[in-house]
Amino acid sequence: MNWSDDELSKIDQADDLKIAPFREDGATYGTPTWIWEVVVDGSLYVRGYHGQKSRWYQAAVHQKAGRIIAAGMTRTVAFEPVDGPINDRIDDAYRAKYRKSQYLPPMVSTRARAATVRITPRDENTSRRRIA
Repeated sequence: MNWSDDELSKIDQADDLKIAPFREDGATYGTPTWIWEVVVDGSLYVRGYHGQKSRWYQAAVHQKAGRIIAAGMTRTVAFEPVDGPINDRIDDAYRAKYRKSQYLPPMVSTRARAATVRITPRDENTSRRRIA
């Protein structure tokens, strides 16, 4: 599944994304954590401020699924770690969107880049079971 242009626009403009990967049981959602997001080439990305040590990042990579709450929507989603040249474009998106924030430098650091995750919507029927 992919995000609609309308959904991505609403999420990006609201700038209120909360991420909640599944807990170890693969069925219970974790505590929602507010996180910066950016949209690049029709995909939604987030990063761990504390890099791969971020608790939500560790849960997202391990469980591969959960939900987000943003722009008045709650969506079941899949999490996929990303690496490679797309990170340069994601850096640019963070710089454009959060240029006035004192927290920008850590979000475009090597540490945060190593904890970049793409979020994609999931079918409700598969949302409550862990993906192998």
